[in-house]
Amino acid sequence: DSARNSREVFIGDGERNLEVGFSRTFMNSHILEPFVVFPNVVWEGEYTIGHFSVIGQPFKDGEKIETRIGNNATIRSHTVIYAGNRIGQNFQTGHGVMVRELNQIGDNVSIGTHSIVEHHVLIGNGVRIHSNVFIPEYCILEDECWVGPAVVMTNANYPRSKSVKEKLTGAIIEKGAKIGAGAVLLPGVRIGKNALVGSGAVVTRDVEENGVVVGNPSRLINHITNIPEYQ
Repeated sequence: DSARNSREVFIGDGERNLEVGFSRTFMNSHILEPFVVFPNVVWEGEYTIGHFSVIGQPFKDGEKIETRIGNNATIRSHTVIYAGNRIGQNFQTGHGVMVRELNQIGDNVSIGTHSIVEHHVLIGNGVRIHSNVFIPEYCILEDECWVGPAVVMTNANYPRSKSVKEKLTGAIIEKGAKIGAGAVLLPGVRIGKNALVGSGAVVTRDVEENGVVVGNPSRLINHITNIPEYQ
């Protein structure tokens, strides 16, 4: 009985105390252990947890804040999800994903291997975040946007300045926008609806709706409505 190898076991309808142990199946959910799930994690349906994952990791003064994860979650090995997150249905992570505290994440969201989502981030429905992406606090990713591998978003114009913490401003990626691999978004830039940011671009100013930008600093070269592949 794998439950004998756990510090504590499941209780009630998905409620649980701190779990550490080996592989088990519970309510049609397959868990590949060792793993850790902290108290106040609420599962809203079936889920799979990979080896060495940590779910509901407490942060300062956040030990009792509920973490809620929707039905049909797939959390792959070495993922760490902090307390206070609200995550929708069909959530998927790659391996080694870090999701800090107090984020809101919609349905059908995928976060790729070794990507980092800092705290107080809003992620809409159907968002695809590829591997090795960095998303700092206060960013907003609207529905159906796409973030390519190794994209870096920033939120501090003057790092380590005296009032930097009070002036952090995340990027805003509007619905359906696409950010190419290796692009860098400076603090507070807004990527317009359905816009396309080319690979390696450094975005220093807002991108208009349907705009296509490339380069360092990025410049407008086209509109997505002129690209046959998007018609």
